[in-house]
Amino acid sequence: MHSLNLGILAHVDAGKTSLTERLLHTVGIIDEIGSVDDGSTQTDSLALERRRGITIKSAVVSFETGGVTVDLIDTPGHPDFIAEVERVLGVLDGAVLVVSAVEGVQAQTRVLMRTLRRLRIPTLVFVNKIDRRGADTDRVLRAVSDRLTPAIVPLGTVRGLGTRAARVIPYAEPAPGLLDLLTAHDDGLLAAYVRDGTVPPGRLRAALAEQTARCLVHPVLFGSAMTGAGVDDLVRGIGELLPAAPGRPEGPVSGTVFKVERGAAGERIAYARMFSGTVRTRDVLAFGDGSVRREGRVTAVEVFARGAARRDTSVTAGRIGRLRGLGGIRIGDTIGVPRERVAEFADAAPAGRQHFSPPTLETVVVPCRPADKGALHTALTRLAEQDPLIGLRQDPVRQEISVSLYGEVQKEVLQATLAEEFGLDVGFRGTTTLCVERPVGSGEAAEFNGEDTNPFLATVGLRVDPAPAGAGTAFRREVELGSMPYAFFRAVEDTVREALGQGVHGWQVVDCTVTMTHCGYSPRQSHAHQGFDKSMSSTGADFRGLTPLVLMAALRRAGTRVHEPVHRFRLEAPADTLGILLPVLAALGAVPGTTRTHGASCVLEGTVPAARVHGLEQRLPGLTGGEGELETVFDHYAPLARGAVPQRPRTDRNPLDRKEYLLNVARRMGG
Repeated sequence: MHSLNLGILAHVDAGKTSLTERLLHTVGIIDEIGSVDDGSTQTDSLALERRRGITIKSAVVSFETGGVTVDLIDTPGHPDFIAEVERVLGVLDGAVLVVSAVEGVQAQTRVLMRTLRRLRIPTLVFVNKIDRRGADTDRVLRAVSDRLTPAIVPLGTVRGLGTRAARVIPYAEPAPGLLDLLTAHDDGLLAAYVRDGTVPPGRLRAALAEQTARCLVHPVLFGSAMTGAGVDDLVRGIGELLPAAPGRPEGPVSGTVFKVERGAAGERIAYARMFSGTVRTRDVLAFGDGSVRREGRVTAVEVFARGAARRDTSVTAGRIGRLRGLGGIRIGDTIGVPRERVAEFADAAPAGRQHFSPPTLETVVVPCRPADKGALHTALTRLAEQDPLIGLRQDPVRQEISVSLYGEVQKEVLQATLAEEFGLDVGFRGTTTLCVERPVGSGEAAEFNGEDTNPFLATVGLRVDPAPAGAGTAFRREVELGSMPYAFFRAVEDTVREALGQGVHGWQVVDCTVTMTHCGYSPRQSHAHQGFDKSMSSTGADFRGLTPLVLMAALRRAGTRVHEPVHRFRLEAPADTLGILLPVLAALGAVPGTTRTHGASCVLEGTVPAARVHGLEQRLPGLTGGEGELETVFDHYAPLARGAVPQRPRTDRNPLDRKEYLLNVARRMGG
C-alpha cells in the first residue's frame, strides 16, 4: 500500500478544519462530524483551539482510500501562526488548498499558493462553501486564475449554488479546457489527438495525474464541508491525482522533525516524517541541526492509523511517526542522514529551509506577580521548543524576557496558553518592530595572545564584509585549520554566530561574511611535576570570551545601517476614494507601485513599512466607507528613511564597552 503525506491549507475561516472532519467522516474514521463552533473537532485538540474556534497547532490524522494510506496534517489558517505551516511544508507530498466560494481568494491564500508553487508541492484546489448564500464559483475561478495561477482545470460544475441543496456535477471526460491545458506540456498527447481526433478518457486521467504531480496543473474541485457535497470527488482526487510518498524502507535512515510536544511525564515526543529507511524501537539514532549532533535511543514508536496514533514496532519511509526517548530533540532536527544525501532526494530543497518571512514584531512579557519570573522563563523556554520562531530573548540586567511575534492574535494566544497550561498571569509591553542591521563596508580587528590589553589566552582576528541582501551570514577562515585545535575554531565560529544577534545598534546583523584572519593559542602547559594549569593554557572559554570584543570592533569599523521590515500591500477600494487614500498612504511612508481601476473599484499595489501597517488597517474602514480590502505580506528590509536610528537594549555583556564587558566576564567566571 502506498502512503501520502497531505497538508490541508487555507486562509482562516475558509472551512479547512470542517473539511478535515468531513473527510474523516466520509472515509469512515469518525461516526459523527465535529463542529469548530462547538469545539468538538478531531484535530483541534487544544482547549484554547476549541474555545477560540481556530487552529493553532498542526495535527495529524490518518485514513485509507483507494489503496493509499493518507497521513493528513491540518494546519493553522491565521497568518499569525504561519510558522506552524512553515514546519509542515517540508514533509508534504501533496496539498489541498481550500478557498471559500463566498470570500474567494484572500491574503493568506495567495501567500500559501505562491509558496506551494515555489516548492513544487502538487496541489488540488477545493472551493468550499458552495451551499452558502453569496457563493459564486465563476467569480472565484476568475480570481484563482488571475491571482493564484492560470494553470487550473475545474473538474465539475455546481447546481443549486448558494443553497443547502447545492450539489456537484462532475464533467464528462474531457472537462472543458483540460485537453488544451494538458497538451501544452505533452507533445505525445497532442500528436495522439491530432492523429485520432480524440484521446481515451483513461489516458487523459493518467496525463492529468502526471502533470498534477509535476505541479504543471492544479485540478479544481467544488463542494461543501457542511453538507458533504463534492467531498467524495475530493477523496477520489486525493487518491488518484496526488503522488505517493517516495522513499525506500531498506535505505539509510533519514527523517525530519516538524513538531515536538511534551508527554504526560514531561518527556519530549518528536513528530518525524521519514524520507528513507526504517526506525525501530530501541534503535540508537543520531539527530541534530547540522552543527550539533546528538544520539538517543528510541523507547517507543507510534504511527497514525484510522484517525489516531497507535503504538507500533517501527515507522518506515514515507510515513509520519511519533518517536519517544530522544532527549534534547528540537523542531527542524534531522534524524539519521540529511535527506539531500539520500540519492532519490538529492535534488530536493533541504527540509529545514525557511519558506516564509521571519516575525517582524517583538514584545516584552511581564509576569503579573514578580515572584513568577523564574517560572515564566521556564514556561517560555518550553514553548520555544515547540515554536522556535518565538525567538525567546532574556535581558539579565533588566530581568525582562522578550518574544518575537507575527501579530496581535499570537500575543493573545500566548497569554492564554501561559495562563491555562502553566498557571501564569502575564501582561505585555507595547509591541515594537524588529529591525536588522547590515554592514555598509568592510572592517577588520584583531587581538593577540600575550598583549597586555588582552586578558585572554587567545589570538583572534576577524574581518566583516557585506554580502548581498538575502545571502544570510557566512563564516570563513583564512588561517590554516591545523594551526590550532579544531575545538577552538568551533568556539570562535559559534560565538560569532551568537554575537551577530546584536550589532552596533542592538539589532540582529544579517547579510555579511565574517572571515577569521588571525589565530593563536597557548598550548597545554603545566608547572614542573604538576598537572594541567588552565592559567597557562588556552581553553575554549578564552576564545568565546575574546571573540565578541574583536567582532564588535570589526563591525564598528565596517559601519552598520539599520533596516526596517517593509510589507508589500494590495489595497482594493471604491475608485472615488483614491484621492483620499493616496495622501494617507504617502503620510504613512507607503510607496504605491501600480494602480488599476475596474469599473467602480480600484486596486493599489505597493510597499509600506511594517510599523505603519497597523495604523493603515485602523484608518482604512473610515477612509473607504468600510469597503476597503487590504492584504499585506512581508517583502524585504529597507534602510530607515527618516527619524532617529532606533536602538535595541542589549542583553549580552556589552562588548561595545570594553571595561563593562571585561567586568561582566570576570563576574561570570568568578574573579
